Amino acid sequence: MKTLIKNVYTVLPDGSTPLTNIMIDQDKITAIGDVPADFHAGKIVDGTNRLAIPGFVNAHTHTSMTLLRSYADDMALMDWLNNKIWPTEAKMTEDDIYWGAMLAVLEMVQSGTTAFADMYGPYMDRVAEATADAGIRGVLSRGIIGVAPDGEQKIHENVDLFKDFNGAADGRITVMFGPHAPYTCPPDFLKKVAKAAQSLDAEIHIHMHETRNEIEDSLKQYGKRPFEWVAETGLFDGKGTLAAHCVHLDDSDIAIMKKYHIRAAHNPGSNMKLASGVAPVSRLLQEGIVTALGTDGTSSNNNLDMLEEVNLAAMLHKVNEYDPLAIPAFKALQMGTEYGAQAVGLKNVGKLEAGCKADITLFDMNSAAWFPRHNLISLLVYSANAGSVDTVLCDGKVIMEKKELKTLDAERILFEAERCAMRLTK
Repeated sequence: MKTLIKNVYTVLPDGSTPLTNIMIDQDKITAIGDVPADFHAGKIVDGTNRLAIPGFVNAHTHTSMTLLRSYADDMALMDWLNNKIWPTEAKMTEDDIYWGAMLAVLEMVQSGTTAFADMYGPYMDRVAEATADAGIRGVLSRGIIGVAPDGEQKIHENVDLFKDFNGAADGRITVMFGPHAPYTCPPDFLKKVAKAAQSLDAEIHIHMHETRNEIEDSLKQYGKRPFEWVAETGLFDGKGTLAAHCVHLDDSDIAIMKKYHIRAAHNPGSNMKLASGVAPVSRLLQEGIVTALGTDGTSSNNNLDMLEEVNLAAMLHKVNEYDPLAIPAFKALQMGTEYGAQAVGLKNVGKLEAGCKADITLFDMNSAAWFPRHNLISLLVYSANAGSVDTVLCDGKVIMEKKELKTLDAERILFEAERCAMRLTK
């Protein structure tokens, strides 16, 4: 079916925002501009007073962790993980994983996100099911903790996830391998993960250099920084790597990232809340390292609002570097869209131009925060909020229109998620 988004202000790849039309055929944008006489749309979306952007790409999150939102806050990372999060996650059932993921995809659709990279487990097949149900894109990996007694079984589960779901849901689901972090996956174990992933030509999603303690403990244990010894395991030799956080980096770490074309997922909200530090984002971008944005999990953020992450990225690095030009508004928006798609390995996603996938979010500009209209991208990044999200398309299909959900039953999801969360934590 052909779809026309008519009379809409559109954020183009060069940062301009003309009033124009977006023509879609099946899952792709075919043209942006004047509508030819022979373009007959089966669906017309009125874009009046709307701003169209590429759908947000959440480059690092843990979807089913929505069930732990507000459960354990204001704690140090390892105390939070060891004493609150991991013990509760160990009790999660297949049902919990599904409804936690459904709550996450509901929040993502309502806040304009059309693709996400998730590391969680077990029962990642249920996250795949939730992704398919919602109609968005999921880049999924089974979180693998090598020091756990069943670490090798988790590798096999990731293999099964890849075989069963890579390319599923009309290509909207892709699968990576998810070794959790260097501090939970020793060198010999990472070699096994690397072998399994490379045998399937699968990419890697891993936490790297999130805290100072991670670096210090690695130096004590291995005499090397994590990036150095992980590189020696061969984990980075495969198809590609997405490294979450990358907060504490030195020149040698950045050199390794450049050598292996490692992409970074910056999580400003989570890093601020857990007091992990400030990633050197300006430096990474200057070095040509793809740097995207993620929310991390909702127990450490505590939301999946990618517009908020875009705003935080633009603001945090200005004050950290005492430079108002550190991350301009449009650069921050690119990190949440175009660079996000590159980071998670999605092709022809993250830009509004002919030939790209029709993953599009429309913001309703009929509110005070959108006036006066000197600069629409500035208004989006510095003034608006996700409450302005009006309509969302993914893969050419309308999944929310004028705030009406087309694929999800919000009332059922909220009820089931609350039921699961209360059982886990009470």
